[in-house]
Amino acid sequence: MNWMRLIIFDFDGTLGDTRQNILVTMRQTMEELQLPVADEAACAATIGLPLADCFRQLFPHLSDEGAATCAAVYRRLFEINKKLLKPALFPHVRDTLAWLHQQGFVLTVASSRSSASLRDFLQDMHIAEYISYVVGADDVKHAKPEPEPVLITLKAMGATADETLVVGDMPVDIMMGRKAGARTCGVTYGNASREQLEAAGADIIIDDFHALIALNRINKVSF
Repeated sequence: MNWMRLIIFDFDGTLGDTRQNILVTMRQTMEELQLPVADEAACAATIGLPLADCFRQLFPHLSDEGAATCAAVYRRLFEINKKLLKPALFPHVRDTLAWLHQQGFVLTVASSRSSASLRDFLQDMHIAEYISYVVGADDVKHAKPEPEPVLITLKAMGATADETLVVGDMPVDIMMGRKAGARTCGVTYGNASREQLEAAGADIIIDDFHALIALNRINKVSF
């Protein structure tokens, strides 16, 4: 097995603590569109999916047009909310990314958020300098849990799956990485439980982002 040199991070629930922003915006969207307001657990279970798919999962009766309307309303409300509810990085994210970057790892982000939104957050949170490549929902035809975001990143970075680690907080992140043939790392401080990450097949599970330094200190991670 090759030494790991590329790390692909999810954003929401892995780098940035956007849970409150997402849940508030989802419930406001339901209220505005006069849909039954789903509870927090049901909303949180959709995090990581493309927006239209989030609402399809919550409301299976929605037409494609209805799901697209939900997504459009959500995006409008989220732009307002992100100025009122400032999301923050999870503990140790910035210093860990800085260390990994300094050690020569290629760091990228693959998210179901739009690429413009991702770049705004990375800039606002002062970590854009460490991220070499970004894949958003608008960059793929087949989003998580399909492997396309990883495969696009591998091609762009000239990397192979067996030298790549995918890090995320949701089962869809783990499934995406596994389908692409990459190694996977689940984080428990986001939006899914350790049991859910284990069931998805995560190669390793960590409770603190800083643990990536210990895993990668000699650049010879082998799972």
